[in-house]
Amino acid sequence: MPRPPSRYPTELELEILKIIWREGSLPAADVRDKLAEDIGRDLAHTSVITTLNVMTDKGYLSRKRKGKSFLFRAKVRENTISRGMIGDLVDRVFDGSAAAMMLKLIESRDITTEELQKVEKLVQELKEKTDSSG
Repeated sequence: MPRPPSRYPTELELEILKIIWREGSLPAADVRDKLAEDIGRDLAHTSVITTLNVMTDKGYLSRKRKGKSFLFRAKVRENTISRGMIGDLVDRVFDGSAAAMMLKLIESRDITTEELQKVEKLVQELKEKTDSSG
């Protein structure tokens, strides 16, 4: 029995979205080249076209004919996808607790002083916002 379709992009789809978010509209050949350059995935041209068409069907991309090929561009925003994926992770793994996820992330990764300062600043801003509204 096949697994149900994911509400979020697969690993390859996400890599393609990252390329298109960064580069803008691209033909399949350029997407294929960027996948090989950026992440070392040297896929057949037909595999890339199939994946791009699936992503178009899922609503992640749109395509527009240009000459003999199509240009693919993102229909979804990076922020929308990342928020959805993070929210899903928080719900499924951390029973809805964003704080538990943040603590686990901080405990399990090496964090630079600069990153830690950014986290502290964000926490302080959130505290101030909460204090002023309540």
